[in-house]
Amino acid sequence: MTAPHTVTSLDLGGRTALVTGAASGIGRACALRLAAAGAKVRAVDRDARGLDALTRAAPTAAGAVEPHVLDLTDLDAAEDLAAGTDILVNNAGLQLVRPIEDFPPDVFHTVLTVMLEAPFRLIRGALPHMYAQGWGRIVNLSSVHGLRASAYKSAYVAAKHGLEGLSKTAALEGAPHGVTSNCVNPGYVRTPLVEAQLADQADAHGIPAERVLTDVLLKDSALKRLIEPEEVAEAVAYLCSPPASFITGTSLVLDGGWTAH
Repeated sequence: MTAPHTVTSLDLGGRTALVTGAASGIGRACALRLAAAGAKVRAVDRDARGLDALTRAAPTAAGAVEPHVLDLTDLDAAEDLAAGTDILVNNAGLQLVRPIEDFPPDVFHTVLTVMLEAPFRLIRGALPHMYAQGWGRIVNLSSVHGLRASAYKSAYVAAKHGLEGLSKTAALEGAPHGVTSNCVNPGYVRTPLVEAQLADQADAHGIPAERVLTDVLLKDSALKRLIEPEEVAEAVAYLCSPPASFITGTSLVLDGGWTAH
């Protein structure tokens, strides 16, 4: 499937956006989309090579993409980097598929640090500037797993459910200051993270890897395809647009009908 055409009218000239997990997948698509709208984008990832490729792909005539190599487990550095941003897109994530009794505690800790504590610290760092100017947009890349649980994904599901609560709290606190906070909840997206799950899920369910996509990942989706990163980025862009100024404290679900059951 080819990437959809940009449809949301959005002018972010003069705005600074920070996008985590920007070297690939959803984060890369969001960074490119916001840069195309004129924002200066702080692209954050621990993958230096991926950030270099992103920078080369960014539209030079629009906003600039400024690469920042950072491991989000460095929470102090993450909070410092968020200072002065107008738009914050919390996207970075990682996944491990294991039964709870076999789930490594250190990995559980890392997942919660990167996917919940780091977003808290980034929001904390960004809010003073947003409050001072009376405008800000926080978009948290949650998941259908922020609304529904799946077996063998205890850390990921716990982190996404926590992110939903953090996002709503930021919405309530930010409303008097012109700051919105929302989640975007895609189903399975065509990203390296999802592709890496195929082998893990095959082991966990005891089925061939080629059956994981149809029999496991898309089993409950009415639309039997992966969503593209550019489609998710367009939803993020919409939440930064003027028509979305009254949308806060909610979750924009892009799950192909999964939660309609």
